[in-house]
Amino acid sequence: MKKLFVGLPLLFSTALLAACGGGQDETAGSAEAESAGNGSVVSGSLDFYTSQPDADAQALVDAFTENHPDVDISIFRSGTEEVVSKIQAENQAGDIQADVLLVADSVTFENFKKEELLMAYESPEAAKIDDAFVDPDGTYTGTKVMATGLIVNTNDVDDMPDSWDVLMNEASKGQAVMPSPLYSGAAAYNLGVITKQDDMGWEFYEGLRANDITITQGNGAVLEGVAMGEQQYGMIVDYLAARAKSEGSPVELVYPTEGVPVITEPVGILANTDNEEASQAFVDFILSEEGQKLAADLGYTPIREGIEAPEGLKTLDEMTVLEADSVELLETREDDKAKFGEIFGQ
Repeated sequence: MKKLFVGLPLLFSTALLAACGGGQDETAGSAEAESAGNGSVVSGSLDFYTSQPDADAQALVDAFTENHPDVDISIFRSGTEEVVSKIQAENQAGDIQADVLLVADSVTFENFKKEELLMAYESPEAAKIDDAFVDPDGTYTGTKVMATGLIVNTNDVDDMPDSWDVLMNEASKGQAVMPSPLYSGAAAYNLGVITKQDDMGWEFYEGLRANDITITQGNGAVLEGVAMGEQQYGMIVDYLAARAKSEGSPVELVYPTEGVPVITEPVGILANTDNEEASQAFVDFILSEEGQKLAADLGYTPIREGIEAPEGLKTLDEMTVLEADSVELLETREDDKAKFGEIFGQ
């Protein structure tokens, strides 16, 4: 059984406490109001399932619990596909443990929405986010902007490419790496989007296979391979490459001129949550100005209006975005992954 949530209403306003007098009472009232955040004290346990890097997920949880110290959050972190599999297995067992879900792309959430596993919640913080990134039914909201581009090892490559075609050139044969869409949600999204572009299609992936691209588990392994010089090029989410460069790695991030697929790493609440109020407070924090500034500090392009992108990353207005219909992406996702497996022998 999941731990139950105990919600306590805020009994007195700060003004009333001040009117009652007494320095100790004033201090206690202020502390309670600060802990309450959105007007009510939240407490209890919360299970957070995510595909974020471990350090980023922990930083998010730590920042939230500074404001809500009575909430105890447990993190389950893995690749999007494994997170999805875990929730599906728990659903089949009739006992989904997750309260809040934050994984790579909207297609994953569309699937859970279709299965009626998500709770509708319209966060007041979503008013500062473009409607294009907010589910009209309120079951999920994008939390950041992450494009997939090229990462290049600058020790081995002098002339920076500007096209995806570099991954299929004879000179790069056996010198490139990409994450597997069978593990990475971002890569699965990219697969669906790229194969639906008239000028790329399945020929793009067949070209990668013919040029002996290495398939690795996730984006982190792509970064490691290129930064260590094991490969010269890679397909990677932009923030990882920009972060590595800022920390001194010999890499460069390139946004190909043909365009880039973009994910928004949405967040949503599971319908069976035992801690609805704390789950809503957590979502509010992620979308808030404080939460979005934290995202920028961690190296992500924030999705909230009015907050600048970190150095080295482009905003949506500066990118050419490869687009595809989310419903179609959901309908073809399993077939797309199966065909990818056939091409690459996965």
